[in-house]
Amino acid sequence: MKEQIFLGVIGFSGGLVIAGGVIALMVGLGVITRFIGISHTAKHVRIFEDAILLGSVFGTLMTVYQPTIPLDAAGLAVLGLFSGIFVGGWILALAEIVNIFPILTRRIGLTKGLSLVVIAIALGKMSGSLIYFYFRW
Repeated sequence: MKEQIFLGVIGFSGGLVIAGGVIALMVGLGVITRFIGISHTAKHVRIFEDAILLGSVFGTLMTVYQPTIPLDAAGLAVLGLFSGIFVGGWILALAEIVNIFPILTRRIGLTKGLSLVVIAIALGKMSGSLIYFYFRW
């Protein structure tokens, strides 16, 4: 029993370190402040801080203990939607921070329709994910 508790504490601590590193990366790159700035929700910074902390702890617990959560198709769809929004937000925030879109548009000579390019990228990512999960690859 002591061995299991010890291993649980080590696993949980390691997960917190990894989650802390991810959050430090988000803060260091300015992803969180960019999200707050774009959404004009600076007055709710405490909610963002709490959500980030709780998400880190929840993600650590889910990764370490891998519990089975009984969800029906609707629950999985909602979980998939939120996970996709999170990953897509990360990708777009990082792309914006490193100025991928301005460099790309300047190199290929794209002057109009940048919003359509971004929508096409998002739809392609979504379609690929749906195909991936539909065929259970």
